[in-house]
Amino acid sequence: MSQATLLPEWADQSAVLLTWPHAQTDWQPLLDDVTRVYQELAAAISGRAKLLIAAPETAHAGIEQALAAVAVTADRYKLFDVASDDTWARDHGPLTVRGTTGLKLLDFTFNGWGNKFSSAQDNQITSTLAAAGAFAVPVESCPLVLEGGAVEIDEEGTLLTTASCLLNKNRNPELSREAIEQELQQRLGVKKINWLDYGYLEGDDTDSHIDTLARLTPGQGLVYVGCDDPADDHYLEFQRMEQQLVGMTNADGQPYHRFRLPWPKAVFGGDGERLPATYANFLIVNGSVLVPVYRDDKDAEALSVIGSAFPGYEVIGIDCLALIEQHGSLHCITMQLPEGVISF
Repeated sequence: MSQATLLPEWADQSAVLLTWPHAQTDWQPLLDDVTRVYQELAAAISGRAKLLIAAPETAHAGIEQALAAVAVTADRYKLFDVASDDTWARDHGPLTVRGTTGLKLLDFTFNGWGNKFSSAQDNQITSTLAAAGAFAVPVESCPLVLEGGAVEIDEEGTLLTTASCLLNKNRNPELSREAIEQELQQRLGVKKINWLDYGYLEGDDTDSHIDTLARLTPGQGLVYVGCDDPADDHYLEFQRMEQQLVGMTNADGQPYHRFRLPWPKAVFGGDGERLPATYANFLIVNGSVLVPVYRDDKDAEALSVIGSAFPGYEVIGIDCLALIEQHGSLHCITMQLPEGVISF
């Protein structure tokens, strides 16, 4: 039996990890636009949790100015000198588990979503932060290739994930499905795995991370994306995904309360490629849900659906139109750090 259990995202949090964009990342041409997104996000988070910010020291002065401009005071964040390839903290950040001896951070291997992108520096971010004294709990290095955006868990130990990502041979080619299931059970305390077989998302580099498609909520809720336009490339795939989600139950055999998100109109990048705009990529932080919005007619409906899925939570929209230019959104750039994890 596992000695540790992955905490759901709605567990009480001390901080949120951000790996701040800088001129040496792919954000360079869009740096002003994406910095404004980070400012809005940091301001929203800082009233609810602290910020642990990873960035090269050369970028620190600019970050301090950016945070001061949106009234984020110095006591609400701490900067660490960390080199990075990119900014997707959800996938290179640590996962927090609770065991018999307390909390522990698991530092899984990050290989750039199947060696699609440079990732050597990002793969060292958690260990670099640990060496710098950022954490108050042990950090355990794990050879398994696993990104935080690929897994969702609830209070019953039910894991939701996609087969196209976790079983992709660009991650752990030597491991069978059964071996991967054993790893998840042993390391994350998983009691049941719900494998989602559908959910292709155009413009996505992650091989269908679950956090762009379907999310779990407190009280056996399941929020997922839908598409009502038969002419849209996602229509049939999302119909099949919905049918599969309808039949899923948690580890106690209970069905989920389902909440269907709207689908924003197609957004295209400068190269003509469709960008992965999805409302499912929200962040839960201490009684609030920060939701990506895209200046779309469906934004208000998406906020309303998420409000229904999270009764009693404050729901806040964050303009993420600039973020999806690099094929990710709000949840992708954040990693929650539960109560008791950080050292400051």
